[in-house]
This record gives sequence, C-alpha cells and structure tokens, in this order.
Amino acid sequence: MAKNLLIVESPSKAKTIKKFLGANYEVIASNGHVRDIPKSRMGIDVDNDYEPKYITIRGKGDILAKMRKEVKKAEKVYLATDPDREGEAISWHLVEALKIPENEVKRITFNEVTKNAVRNSIKEARGIDMNLVDAQQARRILDRMIGYRISPLLWAKVKRGLSAGRVQSVALRIICDREEEINAFVPQEYWSMDADFSVKGMKKTFRANFYGNKNGKLAISSEKEADEIVAAVKDATFKVAEIKMGERKRQPAPPFTTSTLQQEAAKALNFSTQKTMRLAQQLYEGVDVKGHGTVGLITYLRTDSVRVSEEADAAAKQFVTDNYGIDFVMESEQKKSDKKKIQDAHEAIRPTYVDITPAEVKESLSRDLFRLYQLIWKRFLASRMQAAKYETATVKLDGGGYRFTATTSELVFDGFMAVYCPEEEEETKEIKGGFLKNLTKDSEIKLEELLPARHFTSPPAHYNEASLVKTLEELGIGRPSTFAPTITTILARRYVVKENKNLYVTEIGEAVNRIMRQAFCSIVDVNFTATMEALLDAVESGDVYWKTIIRNFYPDLEESLANAEKELENIKIEDEVSDVVCDMCGRQMVIKYGPHGKFLACPGFPECRNTKPYLEKIGVACPICGKDVVVRKTKKGRRYYGCEANPECEFMAWQKPSGKKCPQCGGILLEKGNKLACSNEECGYVEMSEK
Repeated sequence: MAKNLLIVESPSKAKTIKKFLGANYEVIASNGHVRDIPKSRMGIDVDNDYEPKYITIRGKGDILAKMRKEVKKAEKVYLATDPDREGEAISWHLVEALKIPENEVKRITFNEVTKNAVRNSIKEARGIDMNLVDAQQARRILDRMIGYRISPLLWAKVKRGLSAGRVQSVALRIICDREEEINAFVPQEYWSMDADFSVKGMKKTFRANFYGNKNGKLAISSEKEADEIVAAVKDATFKVAEIKMGERKRQPAPPFTTSTLQQEAAKALNFSTQKTMRLAQQLYEGVDVKGHGTVGLITYLRTDSVRVSEEADAAAKQFVTDNYGIDFVMESEQKKSDKKKIQDAHEAIRPTYVDITPAEVKESLSRDLFRLYQLIWKRFLASRMQAAKYETATVKLDGGGYRFTATTSELVFDGFMAVYCPEEEEETKEIKGGFLKNLTKDSEIKLEELLPARHFTSPPAHYNEASLVKTLEELGIGRPSTFAPTITTILARRYVVKENKNLYVTEIGEAVNRIMRQAFCSIVDVNFTATMEALLDAVESGDVYWKTIIRNFYPDLEESLANAEKELENIKIEDEVSDVVCDMCGRQMVIKYGPHGKFLACPGFPECRNTKPYLEKIGVACPICGKDVVVRKTKKGRRYYGCEANPECEFMAWQKPSGKKCPQCGGILLEKGNKLACSNEECGYVEMSEK
C-alpha cells in the first residue's frame, strides 16, 4: 500500500509524475479548483470585513470524497499544484476541504515535470505560503465585486448576458481607443526619393535613399519639393563624399516568457493565445515520446521571468559546443534592466532536456505540438549562443547640393542564427551583400535613374492578439495567466470580433465601453489597473495586507454604482418601434439587441418569430445611386457603411460618410474625428468638421 499521497491539478500531469515515483507514492488529480465563491451571488460578506464564502464547486463532490479516502490512508500528503498564486490557492483550498492538519501540510513546487525536479521538491517540502494565497484571494474578490455589481447594470442598460471585468474592461477600452484613433486618423502626405547609381567598372547598379544635404536630414513633404530636388540632381555629377566601414551585431532574444511565447507563436505559427497556452500545457504536463516514455518537454508555462537555472544554462552551452563549436557559445548572458516586478521564482519557458531535439520528438507529437516545441527549443538554445555579426558599409553620395546614402550588410558570422532566425521586426533599407565596401572616394559614380514616390502616412494598426498581449504586458495590466483568458472572454462576449487576425470592436462592445468609461472611469483606467496589479504583488511579498485593498476599493465602487444608476442614459433600445412592417403578421417591427448587435423582431413573439437585419440610416445619400447609406456589418460583426441597395450598388466605406463632396476631386468626404477627409487618398484634401 502506498504510504505517500501526492495531489496535482491535472490527470495527465498525475500520469507523468506517477512514472517518476515508486510504489510508495499514489498520485491523484484534483482537476483544477475544488472550491470557489458561489456563482449564484456575490459571495462576499461586506458586513463581515469582506470575508469570502467558499463552497464546493458543483461536480467536485465525488472527487473530494475520493481524495478524502486517499488522505486517510496516506502517512504523508504532498500538494503539488502549479507554482504560482493560483496553484498556491488551490493547495490551500485542498487543505481546507480535505481538513489536513496545518502541521502535516507538505507543499511542493517544481518548474519542470522531470524526475529530478519532482524528487528534489519532495525533499524541500514546505507549508502553504499564505502571502501567495492572499494575493490570489484579493484578485478573485476584486474581480467578483466588479463583475457581480456592474454586470446587472449592463443588463439593465444594454442587454442581459453582458459582463464587466477588472482586466477585460481595460482590454476592451484599449481596443476601442485604438479604433477611435484609426477612425480619426488623417493621412499626411510625404515623399521618398530613391536613386539608382552605377559605378564604373562594376556591372551591378545599387540603390541609394535620399538623405538631405551635407548639413543634415531633410524631409520631402510635397510634390513641389520633390520636383525641385529632381531638377537639381538629375544632371548633377555625383561624388563619394564618405565611406564608413563598420560591424553590426544582432543579439539573440532571451528565452520565452508567457507573453513573448504568445506573441511569437501568433506571428510565426498563426496560433491564437488560447491555442498556444493549451498546447504549452500539454508539453509541460507530459507527452509520450518514443524512447523516453512520458516526459514533460518544457518548463512551467506561466512566467514573466527570463531567468534560466545554472544546470540548464550549462547543458545548453555544452550542446552548442558539441554541435556547433565553442565559438558559438555565449560568453555571458545579456542582462536586461526591468523595473517592473517579475515572478523570478519561475524560470523562462525552456525545454526541460535540451538534448531532446525537435527532430527526435517529431514522430511522437502532433503537428502543432511539434511546431510549438520546436519554437521553444530553438529560441532557448539560440539565447545561449553568440550574436550574429555583420560587416556594414555606408556610403554618402553628394551631387547637386543634395546627399543620398546607401548601406550594405554582409553576414560574416551566423552565431545564434545558425539555430533560430526570427523575422526582422522592422524593415531595413540595407542592401544585402558587401559590394559597397569596394568603393573609394575616387570611384566614378553615375546617376542612372531617380525614383520619386508619393506616400501617405498610415493609421495605427488594428490590434491583433499578439500586439494586444504585448500592450497589456507593457502597461502592467494582468499577469501571464490572465492574457489568454481575457482575450477569450471579450471574444466570447462578442464585444470584439476577430477578422483576418485583427480585433474589431462590435456595436455591443462600443455600448459596454461607453457605459464603463462614463460611469466607472477609474476601473477602466489603465494606470488604476496597473497600480492594482502592483498592490497584488505587494500582497504576495507580504508588504500589504490583502483586505486593505478590498476595504479601500469597495466603498468607491458602491458610490460609482449609485451615481450610475441615477445618471446614466438608458442605452437599451429594446421595443423601440421601427418603420418596418412585419411581412408575416403586419405588426410594426421593433429594434432589439442580440449577440451580434441590433436586429428587427416582430413584437408578436412567440406567435410570430419573424426577424430581419436592422439597417440603420445615417441621413446621407449614396454618392453612386442616391439611395440611403446604412450601417452594415461584415459576417464577423465589423461595422461599415454601405448603400441600402447592396448588392446592386457596391458603395462602401469604413468611416462614416458626411454627405459632402470633395471640392478638389469630387470624391466623398468621410468623418475622421473633428475633420472631414477625402475618401480618395491620392487627393489628400482635409477640412475641419462643422460639428
């Protein structure tokens, strides 16, 4: 009979660990949380110093009963839930639910599911860290208060089924703010001036970029300025004014954190944040690998640290030495200053065994699991390698009173790029190859062709999952474990839709954001949310008592709610009568809100179930056919403006048409913030709006 009981969260993790321990250990899974605040009510006793009321989660009674039997049989009970706040809280709930005496609690943590890590953690068993538990309790209670006090207000003002959340509402605001910025953006004209040069004695021409003059850089902002430069240089004699040889190093990126893994997997593998975390969880908990059995292939996946253990660092450098040579090994790790608190108890996300290569596991893993493991493995190994080195040559060419520059780069040492070569984050105008280094000041240069080009500045890009995660991390909003659930929630609620990877706000999302900004501006304030995260970190470190945060927060929330209920305009438009007659029963159809926004429904429901799309007229005539312009939506829910005669009339615009025509080209003027801009970007006409 097993003398020791070890409790983990997931059955797959239990299966992996069971193979590391002998017959003296029984390993069982709690299947995540076993206790939580009840769903049917807020579950926080405001009059009793905000004491939370925990109950057994529905469906977990049988699991707890089984665990109680195992606890009674065992001499020692080890709690091996995940090594973070939430994992610590699950262990504490298990202690409470299973009534394990405090002096018998043995909490163990490990960042990788390997035999040595698990066995070593058993030797270093400790008690429950209540600072971690209290930080998680504070987070849970804050989120519950916001969700359960504000959500009913959204039901009354918009529609039932909506929700607010401490982090999700800020994420929604960030996306809405970007949409407003994009809609208000007015393109600015600018010009580029490239030139092709030939060199006497060389067959190959090269391209240089307009720089300015010998006194400094100049911007070309109009066609007139571009024409003046063309006139000055087209027949000019060019000379090499300066040649500068140099070396450029490209440093390897550090190993992955949760955030950077989600971002890179989105860019390189086209994975959603949710998919990335699901696959990473499988790699962490253990998979069957031919020749190795069940093994956890990566370290813990929720971390914002780039630290690597000395053993893993040494193993990686030895692998590099054996497979690439000593010259490829990084001499000392790059140190990055970071003022924000990180969970440095964790390591970066890395392979547990660097010598288990992607090629070795390819047959044992599904395609997506393999691709994610390969990405993690390559990134980690590259982080232990030398920088890539380039020889660069920069040439300055003067003629006609103006200066052009060209730069070439030639890779002379692969370094980490022998293993991992991510795409360049920014476009570079460097010419690949090193032929410019052969130029001298005496080289005969001839201008072959001038290539002036007109451009317009682009609006900020729409957020996608990767860029939103990056922004949330930079602003200090949420923690590694919250990024994916936050995005999943705002997509599931249809506040935001994903179209061609980009995130767009829906009509319901705009309504919710409007209420939150109007009535609960502090809750959706980025700085407030980041400060709250810092306070939760202070609870974790033992510097702040967790209930102090709740005591300071709840009265302000109640005051905001009271004001909101009195003052907020009722946005709800249910039962607003339209001018459309139901073609099934003859009643006047009404406007309602659904999961995808507004729609028309017969008020005779349930006798008459007729519904129709709601086409909201904006009071502007179509510039093509003269019929009304209406608000339409793409299949995913993104709003645009189109003719009511669609598909016969193809007019559409992403910004709201003003009804006025451009005095320069006759195109339609679109509303962009407090300005009207011509829909024809080649025209570039802009005027101030009268609104």
